[in-house]
Amino acid sequence: MNFDFTVEQELLRKTVRQFVDKEIMPYIRDWDANGHFDQRILKRLADLGLMGVCIPEQYGGSGMDYNSLAIVCEELERGDTAFRTAVSVHTGLNSMTLLQWGTEEQKQKYLIPQAKGEKIGAYALTEPDAGSDVAAIQTKAVKIGNHYVLNGQKTWISLCDIADHFLVFAYTDLAKKHQGITAFIVERTMEGFSSKAIKGKLGIRAGNTGELYFDNIKVPIENVLGNEGEGFKIAMSALDNGRFTVAAGACGLIMACLEASIKYCHDRKTFGKPIGKHQLVQQMIANMEAGLQMSRLLVYRAGELKNSGKRNTQETSLAKWQACDFANQAADDAVQIHGAYGYSNEYPVERYLRNSKAPVIYEGTREIHTIMQAEYVLGYRKDKALRMMLPAHNDGSEI
Repeated sequence: MNFDFTVEQELLRKTVRQFVDKEIMPYIRDWDANGHFDQRILKRLADLGLMGVCIPEQYGGSGMDYNSLAIVCEELERGDTAFRTAVSVHTGLNSMTLLQWGTEEQKQKYLIPQAKGEKIGAYALTEPDAGSDVAAIQTKAVKIGNHYVLNGQKTWISLCDIADHFLVFAYTDLAKKHQGITAFIVERTMEGFSSKAIKGKLGIRAGNTGELYFDNIKVPIENVLGNEGEGFKIAMSALDNGRFTVAAGACGLIMACLEASIKYCHDRKTFGKPIGKHQLVQQMIANMEAGLQMSRLLVYRAGELKNSGKRNTQETSLAKWQACDFANQAADDAVQIHGAYGYSNEYPVERYLRNSKAPVIYEGTREIHTIMQAEYVLGYRKDKALRMMLPAHNDGSEI
């Protein structure tokens, strides 16, 4: 594999980095402190063509490859996890799933405006009693004539108060367990829909996260994504893309920790010399660099598999698990390097530490990914030879 960036990818990285430095960095401390999600950032990202990075141009996107999406996520999380999360959910979990599973009519109606950033998409799977155990969801949809009546609740949904469209997973046949789950495209404007933000979060305070409520929502039959009963399969394929963007973002958080720590190492002196001269501080810096480089290799490896349209569940899981763990450790070390100052929001590292915890939990906990990797190695987990319908970036072909 060749991991050299193209000229276009280098330009993309430069563009996103400049955007973050100008539009996010000067304000993120206040946004985080006030729990404010600035929606204008999404509009500006759309103006740069970054809300549909790897969506084909025919559907309103920029037509770039999956590692270009990784670059965008990495640089956005260097600014703050909240804005990488927005792109992860909108593009990785929602738009890419519509591209993979949607009918042409659904793509025209929902995907194109999302790829252009005119509308925002989100993903609604988790419930109060159903996280890692997807089969435990309680949301139900009953078919009546030419529509379904949807009732239930979702929680920890990113962009809950912002998104226009939601991919919602509900039981249409409880007796079939996983095979009885169906995916629906739900619009915010549908009667019976409501949302409420969750306050008091440990981290990602500049993001919008909360609960969705469905009270006898009538969802047209043409808003079923895929076929009835394919919801679990669709949800898992979406997570392959979402986890990829989370892993890429974790690289950005490690990079942010490293940049802040290097600067502090040169500025702060103890015992008559810069703290960067102390070996135990150097050890933490070295571990950050090692974590960054290893995480990038795992992410871009998964990206290349996506580029070629190959199944990548194992590789993406490994990238997500390891990159998020490395980011959590890097943030912890960054606070330690800053000493007492690291405990104050005068420096950004305390925000990095708070933000680093959520990705270790969402889109598959550390423990879930550990089990997945062990089952692959032991031969207990064998992915079915599904037609993933994941478009290769070069010619749009399918496998």
